[in-house]
Amino acid sequence: MKNALSIDLEDYYHVSAFRNTVAEKDWGTQESRVERNTDVLLSFLDEASCKATFFILGSVASNFPHLVKRIAKEGHEVACHSLRHHVVYEMTTEEFRDDARRAKEVIEDAAGSRVWGYRAPSFSITEDSLWAFDVLASLGFTFDSSIFPVKHPNYGIPGISRFPFVVNTDHGPIVEFPMPSLEIAGRRAPLGGGAYLRLLPYSYTKWGIRYLNKRENRPVCVYLHPWEIDPQQPRLDGPLTSRLRHTFGLRGLERKLRNLLRDFEFCPLHSLLSEVGPIEPSLTLDEFVGRYRFVSDSGILSGTE
Repeated sequence: MKNALSIDLEDYYHVSAFRNTVAEKDWGTQESRVERNTDVLLSFLDEASCKATFFILGSVASNFPHLVKRIAKEGHEVACHSLRHHVVYEMTTEEFRDDARRAKEVIEDAAGSRVWGYRAPSFSITEDSLWAFDVLASLGFTFDSSIFPVKHPNYGIPGISRFPFVVNTDHGPIVEFPMPSLEIAGRRAPLGGGAYLRLLPYSYTKWGIRYLNKRENRPVCVYLHPWEIDPQQPRLDGPLTSRLRHTFGLRGLERKLRNLLRDFEFCPLHSLLSEVGPIEPSLTLDEFVGRYRFVSDSGILSGTE
């Protein structure tokens, strides 16, 4: 079974955990390593004859338009990862609309092709920002991959479908492809990307993807960032937990990525969706919000059916 490989194209200092350490106005004072790290990733993908989806930060596209153009020229899908890496649930509707619109435009200008996909920084489409689907559809996005169907202090909708589904908004349908998770004995566990890929043994990731592919007959979307293959990146100040989570496993990620490219067949997310289509029923935005209602007293999502 084919799975999707996605790259969140951002630099190490763009990470949300360090936003109080490196302010946006100071981004230009940091050593940028995004081009160097993306070159390495592109070489790995070329060796494996693998095409991926690159969710590109608009500010990166502004500073490195030639890099975006190269990604598109090499046959990878170009998608949007916001303009300035602001989490969605801290923006107003209009702020989010402006951020996504401007990011989409600058990425399309650099790539010379249309952008159809979106991923929110830090998976920040949550129960408090489901309105983002309507905004994205109004801007011409046709799919999103921003929801983590697990419980997490900073993101996640733990009761949501774990598999692709369509949300019918006032501005048209948009497909959501959630991030990968396992559900065993009524509990959900994330896998297949970011810190989960770096911190957990590769044997767990491999087993989990195969379980989803074979036992549940579902494809997954693996994700990573260019800075995760760069153990020599500058170290930033910040909370101890943030620093540990950011740096742990950096030295082993390259090996894990090579193993993934050897053990599984990957393709861009849009290509995967066109092949398998959404699995869950279509819902209007109102039905979607109603079906997955956040229960504040218990801190979980529950279906209303």
